[in-house]
Amino acid sequence: MRKMNDFLATVPFDLYELSLFHLVVKHRSFTKAAEVAGLTQSAITRQIQGMETGLGMDLLERTTRSVRVTQAGEFLFHESTKLLGDVDQSLRRLKADFGGARKEIRIGVSRSIGLAYLPGFFHANLRRHLKVGYVVSYQASSEILCALEANELDLGVLCPPARLPRTLAITHRFTDAFTLISPVGLAGEFQALPRSRASRRPWLARQSWLLLEAGTNTGSALRRWMNRLGLKVEPAMQLDSFDLIITLVALGLGISFVPMRALALFGQKKSLTRLPWPDRFERELVVLTRKHRKQPQHFTEFVENILF
Repeated sequence: MRKMNDFLATVPFDLYELSLFHLVVKHRSFTKAAEVAGLTQSAITRQIQGMETGLGMDLLERTTRSVRVTQAGEFLFHESTKLLGDVDQSLRRLKADFGGARKEIRIGVSRSIGLAYLPGFFHANLRRHLKVGYVVSYQASSEILCALEANELDLGVLCPPARLPRTLAITHRFTDAFTLISPVGLAGEFQALPRSRASRRPWLARQSWLLLEAGTNTGSALRRWMNRLGLKVEPAMQLDSFDLIITLVALGLGISFVPMRALALFGQKKSLTRLPWPDRFERELVVLTRKHRKQPQHFTEFVENILF
C-alpha cells in the first residue's frame, strides 16, 4: 500500500487533466477547449501548466494567435488517445449494463459511401432492436481508422487502405461496381461514336469530369484504373461524396464514374444516363471494428444483421 501511495503522490497528472490536454490539441486553441470543457481559459491554462510542471517538459508552445504542439506533446497525445477511448468505452458499457442507460453503437461512414447503402446497415436493426440507439457520423476514411483505434467509434464503413492497422478486424466485405454516367444531353453524342475505346477516348477527354478527391482510397484507385485505360483527364471538380457528384452530373455539370448502387436514390431522375463503357472499375468496401475479446450482445446482433 505504501508503494501505491508513493506512486499516486508522484503522478504528474490525472485523467481529467489529460482529457483537457486532448481538447487543447484537437482544437489548437485554449479558448475553444475551455468552451467545450465549460471552463475559463485561465483555468484550463493552469491545468496544462500543472501537467508540464509535473512532467518537467513543455507540451505546448503558445503564441498570441495559435498553439503549437511540441514533439513531447505529440507523443503524449497519440500514446494516450487509446487510453482515453478505452476509459470512455468502459464507462459507457458500465452505464448501459448496470445503470439503465440506453445502449448505443457509434458508426463512422466514409463520405465516399453513398446514402443508398445505409438501409442495409440499419433497416433490420431498427425493426428488431428498438432499444438500441445509433450515433452515425460521415467522415473521411482516415478519420474513421483513427477513431476506431482510439475507441471513439465501434464500427467503420469504408474503402480500406492497402494495409489495415493490426488492431482492427473486418466483419464484412463487399465488391462495389462502378458505371459511367453523363447528363442526358450528352448521351446522343457518345452513342453516335464508333463503339471502340480508341474512338470514344478523345470524346471523353474533352468532357468536364467530376471525380472523387485524389487523396481518398477510392479516388486514387479510380485514377490509376483510368490511367491504365488511357483515360488521363484533369477533373474540373474534385468532391468528397458520390451523392454530390451524381447530383451535379444530373444538373449538367460534367460526367463521372460512380458506384452503380449509389444510383438507386436517383432512379427517378431523367436528367442523367448511364453510358456504355466496356471496362468496369470495382472497389472493395468493408465493415471494420476493433478486435475485442468479447463484444456486448447488442453489438454482436447489430453486426449479424448487416446486409452489405
